[in-house]
Amino acid sequence: MRQFLSFVKKEFYHIFRDKRTMLILLGMPVVQIILFGFAITTEVKNTQVAIFDPSKDISTQRITEQLGASEYFSVAQILSNPDEIEKVFKEGKANLVVVFGENFNENLLHTGEASIQLIADATDPNQSLTLTGYATNIIGSYQQELMREYNIPFQIKPEVRMLYNPQMKGAYNFVPGVMGLILILICAMMTSIAIVREKEMGTMEVLLASPIRPIYIILAKAVPYFTLSVVNLSSILLLSVFVLEVPVAGSLFWLAIISLIFIFVALALGLFISSVADTQVTAMLISGIGLMMPVMLLSGMIYPIESMPVVLQWLSDIIPAKWYISAVKKLMIQGVSVVYVLKEMGILIVMAIFLLTVSLKKFKVRLS
Repeated sequence: MRQFLSFVKKEFYHIFRDKRTMLILLGMPVVQIILFGFAITTEVKNTQVAIFDPSKDISTQRITEQLGASEYFSVAQILSNPDEIEKVFKEGKANLVVVFGENFNENLLHTGEASIQLIADATDPNQSLTLTGYATNIIGSYQQELMREYNIPFQIKPEVRMLYNPQMKGAYNFVPGVMGLILILICAMMTSIAIVREKEMGTMEVLLASPIRPIYIILAKAVPYFTLSVVNLSSILLLSVFVLEVPVAGSLFWLAIISLIFIFVALALGLFISSVADTQVTAMLISGIGLMMPVMLLSGMIYPIESMPVVLQWLSDIIPAKWYISAVKKLMIQGVSVVYVLKEMGILIVMAIFLLTVSLKKFKVRLS
Protein backbone atom coordinates (compact mmCIF):
# COMPACT_ATOMS: atom_id res chain seq x y z
CA MET A 1 0.00 0.00 0.00
CA ARG A 2 2.86 2.35 0.86
CA GLN A 3 4.44 1.69 -2.55
CA PHE A 4 1.13 2.42 -4.25
CA LEU A 5 0.75 5.73 -2.41
CA SER A 6 4.30 6.76 -3.31
CA PHE A 7 3.54 6.08 -6.98
CA VAL A 8 0.38 8.20 -6.71
CA LYS A 9 2.40 10.96 -5.05
CA LYS A 10 4.97 10.76 -7.85
CA GLU A 11 2.25 11.15 -10.51
CA PHE A 12 0.87 14.20 -8.72
CA TYR A 13 4.35 15.74 -8.74
CA HIS A 14 4.67 15.06 -12.48
CA ILE A 15 1.35 16.79 -13.17
CA PHE A 16 2.09 19.79 -10.93
CA ARG A 17 5.51 20.29 -12.54
CA ASP A 18 3.98 20.56 -16.03
CA LYS A 19 2.38 24.00 -16.11
CA ARG A 20 0.80 23.45 -19.54
CA THR A 21 -0.93 20.29 -18.33
CA MET A 22 -2.20 22.11 -15.25
CA LEU A 23 -3.51 24.91 -17.45
CA ILE A 24 -5.34 22.42 -19.67
CA LEU A 25 -6.76 20.43 -16.75
CA LEU A 26 -7.92 23.38 -14.64
CA GLY A 27 -8.17 26.30 -17.07
CA MET A 28 -9.89 24.72 -20.05
CA PRO A 29 -13.08 23.69 -18.17
CA VAL A 30 -13.52 27.29 -17.00
CA VAL A 31 -13.01 28.64 -20.53
CA GLN A 32 -15.35 26.04 -22.02
CA ILE A 33 -18.21 26.66 -19.60
CA ILE A 34 -17.97 30.42 -20.19
CA LEU A 35 -17.89 30.03 -23.97
CA PHE A 36 -20.67 27.45 -24.08
CA GLY A 37 -22.75 29.33 -21.55
CA PHE A 38 -22.65 32.75 -23.23
CA ALA A 39 -21.77 32.12 -26.88
CA ILE A 40 -24.20 29.30 -27.65
CA THR A 41 -27.61 30.91 -27.96
CA THR A 42 -30.34 30.71 -30.55
CA GLU A 43 -31.63 34.14 -29.52
CA VAL A 44 -30.88 37.13 -31.72
CA LYS A 45 -30.14 40.31 -29.77
CA ASN A 46 -28.79 43.80 -30.48
CA THR A 47 -29.14 43.33 -34.22
CA GLN A 48 -28.33 46.43 -36.27
CA VAL A 49 -31.42 47.72 -38.06
CA ALA A 50 -31.72 50.65 -40.51
CA ILE A 51 -34.89 52.68 -41.06
CA PHE A 52 -36.11 54.34 -44.25
CA ASP A 53 -38.98 56.61 -43.28
CA PRO A 54 -40.28 58.99 -45.98
CA SER A 55 -43.40 59.77 -43.89
CA LYS A 56 -41.78 60.84 -40.61
CA ASP A 57 -45.12 60.89 -38.83
CA ILE A 58 -46.20 59.87 -35.34
CA SER A 59 -46.91 56.23 -36.24
CA THR A 60 -43.57 55.60 -37.93
CA GLN A 61 -41.75 57.32 -35.06
CA ARG A 62 -43.53 55.17 -32.47
CA ILE A 63 -42.76 51.96 -34.36
CA THR A 64 -39.12 53.03 -34.71
CA GLU A 65 -38.94 53.79 -30.98
CA GLN A 66 -40.43 50.40 -30.12
CA LEU A 67 -37.92 48.64 -32.38
CA GLY A 68 -35.04 50.53 -30.74
CA ALA A 69 -36.37 49.86 -27.22
CA SER A 70 -36.52 46.12 -27.91
CA GLU A 71 -33.62 43.94 -26.75
CA TYR A 72 -33.58 42.37 -30.19
CA PHE A 73 -32.79 45.49 -32.23
CA SER A 74 -30.56 48.53 -32.20
CA VAL A 75 -31.42 51.32 -34.64
CA ALA A 76 -28.06 51.93 -36.29
CA GLN A 77 -28.94 54.25 -39.14
CA ILE A 78 -31.75 56.39 -40.54
CA LEU A 79 -31.64 56.29 -44.35
CA SER A 80 -32.42 59.36 -46.42
CA ASN A 81 -33.17 57.62 -49.74
CA PRO A 82 -33.92 54.07 -50.93
CA ASP A 83 -30.62 53.82 -52.82
CA GLU A 84 -28.83 53.46 -49.48
CA ILE A 85 -30.66 50.25 -48.56
CA GLU A 86 -28.41 47.83 -50.42
CA LYS A 87 -25.34 49.85 -49.44
CA VAL A 88 -25.88 49.30 -45.69
CA PHE A 89 -26.11 45.55 -46.30
CA LYS A 90 -22.90 45.52 -48.35
CA GLU A 91 -21.05 47.52 -45.70
CA GLY A 92 -22.34 45.21 -42.97
CA LYS A 93 -23.98 48.09 -41.07
CA ALA A 94 -27.40 46.44 -40.84
CA ASN A 95 -28.97 42.99 -41.03
CA LEU A 96 -32.51 44.33 -41.35
CA VAL A 97 -34.00 47.41 -43.03
CA VAL A 98 -37.50 48.65 -42.21
CA VAL A 99 -39.10 50.64 -45.05
CA PHE A 100 -42.24 52.62 -44.25
CA GLY A 101 -44.71 53.52 -47.00
CA GLU A 102 -45.56 57.06 -48.07
CA ASN A 103 -48.11 58.86 -45.86
CA PHE A 104 -48.04 55.96 -43.42
CA ASN A 105 -50.10 57.46 -40.58
CA GLU A 106 -52.55 59.22 -42.92
CA ASN A 107 -53.29 56.02 -44.84
CA LEU A 108 -53.62 54.11 -41.59
CA LEU A 109 -56.20 56.50 -40.11
CA HIS A 110 -58.22 57.00 -43.31
CA THR A 111 -58.22 53.53 -44.86
CA GLY A 112 -57.27 51.37 -41.89
CA GLU A 113 -54.27 49.97 -43.77
CA ALA A 114 -50.65 51.02 -44.21
CA SER A 115 -47.71 49.47 -46.01
CA ILE A 116 -44.39 48.54 -44.43
CA GLN A 117 -41.56 46.41 -45.83
CA LEU A 118 -39.00 44.32 -43.95
CA ILE A 119 -35.83 43.68 -45.95
CA ALA A 120 -33.46 41.14 -44.39
CA ASP A 121 -30.00 39.83 -45.24
CA ALA A 122 -30.79 36.16 -45.88
CA THR A 123 -27.21 34.92 -46.14
CA ASP A 124 -28.06 33.42 -42.74
CA PRO A 125 -31.60 32.08 -43.33
CA ASN A 126 -32.36 31.19 -39.71
CA GLN A 127 -31.28 34.59 -38.43
CA SER A 128 -33.23 36.46 -41.12
CA LEU A 129 -36.42 34.51 -40.31
CA THR A 130 -35.95 35.24 -36.61
CA LEU A 131 -35.36 38.95 -37.23
CA THR A 132 -38.39 39.40 -39.47
CA GLY A 133 -40.46 37.43 -36.96
CA TYR A 134 -39.39 39.70 -34.09
CA ALA A 135 -40.04 42.84 -36.14
CA THR A 136 -43.45 41.55 -37.25
CA ASN A 137 -44.42 40.92 -33.61
CA ILE A 138 -43.38 44.45 -32.60
CA ILE A 139 -45.38 45.94 -35.48
CA GLY A 140 -48.32 43.72 -34.53
CA SER A 141 -48.22 44.93 -30.91
CA TYR A 142 -48.34 48.55 -32.13
CA GLN A 143 -51.32 47.62 -34.30
CA GLN A 144 -53.09 46.21 -31.24
CA GLU A 145 -52.40 49.44 -29.34
CA LEU A 146 -54.04 51.48 -32.09
CA MET A 147 -57.05 49.17 -32.23
CA ARG A 148 -57.57 49.55 -28.47
CA GLU A 149 -57.08 53.32 -28.71
CA TYR A 150 -59.37 54.04 -31.68
CA ASN A 151 -61.55 50.91 -31.64
CA ILE A 152 -60.96 50.57 -35.38
CA PRO A 153 -59.68 47.34 -37.07
CA PHE A 154 -56.34 48.69 -38.30
CA GLN A 155 -54.20 46.41 -40.45
CA ILE A 156 -50.43 46.76 -40.81
CA LYS A 157 -49.23 43.75 -42.78
CA PRO A 158 -45.43 43.76 -43.29
CA GLU A 159 -44.11 42.68 -46.67
CA VAL A 160 -41.00 40.55 -46.13
CA ARG A 161 -38.18 40.54 -48.68
CA MET A 162 -35.12 38.32 -48.38
CA LEU A 163 -31.96 39.61 -50.05
CA TYR A 164 -29.15 37.46 -51.50
CA ASN A 165 -30.84 34.16 -50.63
CA PRO A 166 -34.53 34.31 -51.54
CA GLN A 167 -34.74 30.47 -51.64
CA MET A 168 -33.60 30.45 -47.98
CA LYS A 169 -31.00 27.72 -48.58
CA GLY A 170 -28.98 26.78 -45.51
CA ALA A 171 -25.91 26.11 -47.64
CA TYR A 172 -25.55 29.85 -48.26
CA ASN A 173 -24.76 30.22 -44.56
CA PHE A 174 -22.64 27.17 -43.70
CA VAL A 175 -20.40 27.04 -46.81
CA PRO A 176 -18.36 30.17 -45.85
CA GLY A 177 -18.09 28.90 -42.27
CA VAL A 178 -16.95 25.43 -43.32
CA MET A 179 -14.35 27.00 -45.62
CA GLY A 180 -12.91 28.99 -42.71
CA LEU A 181 -12.95 26.01 -40.33
CA ILE A 182 -11.35 23.52 -42.74
CA LEU A 183 -8.61 25.87 -43.90
CA ILE A 184 -7.52 27.00 -40.44
CA LEU A 185 -7.55 23.47 -38.99
CA ILE A 186 -5.59 21.87 -41.83
CA CYS A 187 -3.01 24.65 -42.04
CA ALA A 188 -2.51 25.43 -38.36
CA MET A 189 -2.97 21.99 -36.79
CA MET A 190 -1.04 19.99 -39.34
CA THR A 191 1.83 22.51 -39.62
CA SER A 192 2.31 22.67 -35.86
CA ILE A 193 2.28 18.88 -35.53
CA ALA A 194 4.70 18.35 -38.42
CA ILE A 195 7.32 20.64 -36.89
CA VAL A 196 6.82 19.42 -33.32
CA ARG A 197 7.18 15.81 -34.54
CA GLU A 198 10.69 16.62 -35.77
CA LYS A 199 11.54 18.22 -32.41
CA GLU A 200 10.05 15.33 -30.43
CA MET A 201 11.93 12.71 -32.45
CA GLY A 202 15.20 14.64 -32.15
CA THR A 203 15.64 15.06 -35.91
CA MET A 204 15.11 18.83 -35.98
CA GLU A 205 18.66 19.41 -34.73
CA VAL A 206 19.95 17.23 -37.58
CA LEU A 207 17.98 19.28 -40.10
CA LEU A 208 19.24 22.55 -38.62
CA ALA A 209 22.80 21.28 -38.80
CA SER A 210 22.45 20.87 -42.58
CA PRO A 211 23.61 23.64 -44.98
CA ILE A 212 20.01 24.70 -45.55
CA ARG A 213 18.94 27.78 -43.60
CA PRO A 214 16.37 27.14 -40.83
CA ILE A 215 13.80 29.43 -42.45
CA TYR A 216 13.81 27.25 -45.58
CA ILE A 217 13.32 24.11 -43.50
CA ILE A 218 10.31 25.67 -41.80
CA LEU A 219 8.86 26.89 -45.11
CA ALA A 220 9.43 23.45 -46.65
CA LYS A 221 7.29 22.00 -43.85
CA ALA A 222 4.54 24.53 -44.57
CA VAL A 223 4.42 24.28 -48.38
CA PRO A 224 2.71 20.84 -48.57
CA TYR A 225 -0.09 21.98 -46.29
CA PHE A 226 -0.44 25.19 -48.26
CA THR A 227 -0.82 23.12 -51.41
CA LEU A 228 -3.35 20.79 -49.78
CA SER A 229 -5.32 23.80 -48.57
CA VAL A 230 -5.46 25.22 -52.10
CA VAL A 231 -6.75 21.84 -53.32
CA ASN A 232 -9.31 21.80 -50.50
CA LEU A 233 -10.38 25.34 -51.36
CA SER A 234 -10.89 24.37 -55.00
CA SER A 235 -12.89 21.24 -54.11
CA ILE A 236 -15.07 23.16 -51.63
CA LEU A 237 -15.87 25.82 -54.22
CA LEU A 238 -16.63 23.22 -56.91
CA LEU A 239 -18.90 21.25 -54.58
CA SER A 240 -20.59 24.43 -53.40
CA VAL A 241 -21.37 25.62 -56.93
CA PHE A 242 -22.23 22.35 -58.68
CA VAL A 243 -23.62 20.19 -55.86
CA LEU A 244 -24.99 22.61 -53.25
CA GLU A 245 -25.92 25.19 -55.91
CA VAL A 246 -24.36 28.10 -54.04
CA PRO A 247 -23.13 30.48 -56.76
CA VAL A 248 -20.06 32.68 -56.54
CA ALA A 249 -21.92 35.96 -57.02
CA GLY A 250 -18.82 38.17 -56.74
CA SER A 251 -15.29 38.07 -58.08
CA LEU A 252 -13.72 34.60 -58.05
CA PHE A 253 -10.28 36.22 -58.31
CA TRP A 254 -10.66 38.26 -55.12
CA LEU A 255 -12.26 35.31 -53.35
CA ALA A 256 -9.13 33.28 -54.16
CA ILE A 257 -6.83 36.13 -53.07
CA ILE A 258 -8.42 36.58 -49.64
CA SER A 259 -8.49 32.77 -49.20
CA LEU A 260 -4.73 32.63 -49.86
CA ILE A 261 -4.18 35.41 -47.32
CA PHE A 262 -6.22 33.46 -44.77
CA ILE A 263 -4.16 30.33 -45.50
CA PHE A 264 -0.98 32.31 -44.77
CA VAL A 265 -2.52 33.45 -41.46
CA ALA A 266 -3.33 29.84 -40.54
CA LEU A 267 0.18 28.67 -41.46
CA ALA A 268 1.72 31.42 -39.32
CA LEU A 269 -0.59 30.38 -36.49
CA GLY A 270 0.63 26.80 -36.83
CA LEU A 271 4.24 27.96 -36.64
CA PHE A 272 3.40 29.92 -33.50
CA ILE A 273 1.82 26.83 -31.89
CA SER A 274 4.89 24.77 -32.80
CA SER A 275 7.09 27.32 -31.01
CA VAL A 276 5.26 26.88 -27.68
CA ALA A 277 4.52 23.14 -27.88
CA ASP A 278 7.10 20.47 -27.07
CA THR A 279 5.09 17.36 -27.96
CA GLN A 280 2.58 16.37 -30.61
CA VAL A 281 -0.08 15.80 -27.94
CA THR A 282 0.35 19.35 -26.65
CA ALA A 283 0.21 20.72 -30.20
CA MET A 284 -2.97 18.73 -30.87
CA LEU A 285 -4.62 20.01 -27.68
CA ILE A 286 -3.66 23.63 -28.33
CA SER A 287 -4.65 23.59 -31.99
CA GLY A 288 -7.70 21.36 -31.54
CA ILE A 289 -9.31 22.90 -28.46
CA GLY A 290 -7.70 26.29 -28.89
CA LEU A 291 -8.75 26.73 -32.53
CA MET A 292 -11.81 24.61 -33.26
CA MET A 293 -13.94 25.89 -30.38
CA PRO A 294 -13.30 29.62 -30.91
CA VAL A 295 -13.78 29.28 -34.67
CA MET A 296 -17.11 27.49 -34.25
CA LEU A 297 -18.39 29.66 -31.39
CA LEU A 298 -16.88 33.14 -31.89
CA SER A 299 -16.48 33.56 -35.63
CA GLY A 300 -20.16 34.01 -36.50
CA MET A 301 -20.08 30.64 -38.26
CA ILE A 302 -23.03 29.28 -36.26
CA TYR A 303 -24.07 31.80 -33.62
CA PRO A 304 -24.59 35.56 -34.16
CA ILE A 305 -21.82 37.60 -32.56
CA GLU A 306 -24.18 40.53 -31.84
CA SER A 307 -26.09 38.37 -29.35
CA MET A 308 -22.99 37.61 -27.25
CA PRO A 309 -21.71 39.64 -24.27
CA VAL A 310 -19.47 42.58 -25.13
CA VAL A 311 -16.35 40.82 -23.81
CA LEU A 312 -16.88 37.88 -26.18
CA GLN A 313 -17.55 40.29 -29.05
CA TRP A 314 -14.16 41.90 -28.39
CA LEU A 315 -12.56 38.46 -28.15
CA SER A 316 -14.07 37.48 -31.51
CA ASP A 317 -12.11 40.29 -33.17
CA ILE A 318 -8.85 38.34 -32.73
CA ILE A 319 -10.29 35.22 -34.39
CA PRO A 320 -8.97 35.23 -37.99
CA ALA A 321 -11.86 33.06 -39.20
CA LYS A 322 -14.37 35.77 -38.24
CA TRP A 323 -12.93 38.20 -40.78
CA TYR A 324 -12.47 35.53 -43.43
CA ILE A 325 -16.04 34.22 -43.12
CA SER A 326 -17.38 37.78 -43.26
CA ALA A 327 -15.37 38.48 -46.43
CA VAL A 328 -16.43 35.19 -48.08
CA LYS A 329 -20.11 35.94 -47.40
CA LYS A 330 -19.77 39.37 -48.96
CA LEU A 331 -17.83 38.21 -52.03
CA MET A 332 -19.44 34.84 -52.61
CA ILE A 333 -23.04 35.35 -51.50
CA GLN A 334 -23.71 39.08 -51.68
CA GLY A 335 -21.53 39.62 -54.75
CA VAL A 336 -20.08 42.93 -53.57
CA SER A 337 -17.07 44.74 -54.97
CA VAL A 338 -13.66 44.17 -53.37
CA VAL A 339 -13.96 47.70 -51.92
CA TYR A 340 -16.38 46.36 -49.30
CA VAL A 341 -13.93 43.70 -48.04
CA LEU A 342 -10.81 45.86 -47.79
CA LYS A 343 -11.23 46.06 -44.01
CA GLU A 344 -11.31 42.26 -43.64
CA MET A 345 -8.43 41.85 -46.07
CA GLY A 346 -6.31 44.44 -44.25
CA ILE A 347 -6.92 42.84 -40.84
CA LEU A 348 -5.96 39.39 -42.15
CA ILE A 349 -2.76 40.77 -43.72
CA VAL A 350 -1.77 42.42 -40.42
CA MET A 351 -2.51 39.18 -38.56
CA ALA A 352 -0.38 37.17 -41.00
CA ILE A 353 2.60 39.54 -40.68
CA PHE A 354 2.34 39.70 -36.88
CA LEU A 355 1.99 35.94 -36.37
CA LEU A 356 4.74 35.10 -38.85
CA THR A 357 7.15 37.57 -37.24
CA VAL A 358 6.46 36.44 -33.67
CA SER A 359 6.47 32.73 -34.46
CA LEU A 360 9.72 32.83 -36.44
CA LYS A 361 11.49 34.80 -33.72
CA LYS A 362 10.31 32.45 -30.99
CA PHE A 363 11.15 29.44 -33.13
CA LYS A 364 14.75 30.57 -33.64
CA VAL A 365 15.22 31.26 -29.95
CA ARG A 366 13.90 27.84 -28.96
CA LEU A 367 16.14 26.01 -31.44
CA SER A 368 19.34 27.98 -30.83
